[in-house]
Amino acid sequence: MAHTLYRASLRLHSAFGTLLVGDTLFGQCCWAVREQWGESELQRLLNGYTTGNPWLVVSDGFPAGFLPKPTLPQSFESASSAEERKAIKHQRWIPLEVVGKPLKGMLAEAKSDDEAYTKKPVEAVQPHNTLNRLTGTTGTGQFAPYTQRQIFYAHNQAIDLYLALDESRLPIEKMRILLEAIGMQGYGRDASIGLGKFGVNSIESHHFAPAISPEKTNAFWTLAPCAPQGLGFDADKSYWRVITRFGRHGSHQALAANPFKNPVLLTATGAIFAADKPADTLFIGQGLGGNGQLSKSEPATVQQGYAPVVSLNRDD
Repeated sequence: MAHTLYRASLRLHSAFGTLLVGDTLFGQCCWAVREQWGESELQRLLNGYTTGNPWLVVSDGFPAGFLPKPTLPQSFESASSAEERKAIKHQRWIPLEVVGKPLKGMLAEAKSDDEAYTKKPVEAVQPHNTLNRLTGTTGTGQFAPYTQRQIFYAHNQAIDLYLALDESRLPIEKMRILLEAIGMQGYGRDASIGLGKFGVNSIESHHFAPAISPEKTNAFWTLAPCAPQGLGFDADKSYWRVITRFGRHGSHQALAANPFKNPVLLTATGAIFAADKPADTLFIGQGLGGNGQLSKSEPATVQQGYAPVVSLNRDD
């Protein structure tokens, strides 16, 4: 199993109904494989997925040139007053150029949304109407006007996406085809009405520099939601937030009688997991599901519980 880390540069072309998160995007990549090349190709790629051999691990989407700030107690930061601690809460992004510095040095360089994005994203309510085709108007019940929240970015906002790809199973050229197909069709909720559109500028191999040698690595910093249970991390020296994924199927299964998956507990992006033994890896976590564990309507359903990682020394 040999994976290569790639950095994809995306340009956002519309508002989004769903945040660009790795596990959701992985699911859409699977549907895109099925639609582009058929069910048998998807099954080939997913062989070994739940036994530590994923064909692809996808990060969340981050403002270009930044990574998500690690989840750590404020004791790791240098704030000395209430005002400084309040300001630190809004500094959510680590510039790529400081990745590899000692941990406290990286945290001191963290930036806010206003600094990381071309324009700070805005979450706002968007009104919708559903017309009764018999009357040509809205009405009550299923035809009542409604609102949904959308995330608005600057036009052509640049976003970085990190991909740990097993090219022996899928060449990078085909990976680009998948991302372009998703970008044209739309990612996440309400893609059918124009949300979640993006373009792919480039996909290039990437190394987080300066690289930390394996013998100095004692922790991993996750770039996507992750399922670390039972993998031997030192819980007393690790830091994370728990999130619950109430997933639902996409593509034609979104219209099935039961489109919902079983809930899954994951750690949020930016977790720090301390390792007893150094390891040289591009990702950690595990593949979840299969054999009806996540879905009765689609028993083969899997969930990305893997996350791309940055190796670091938490004691620096």
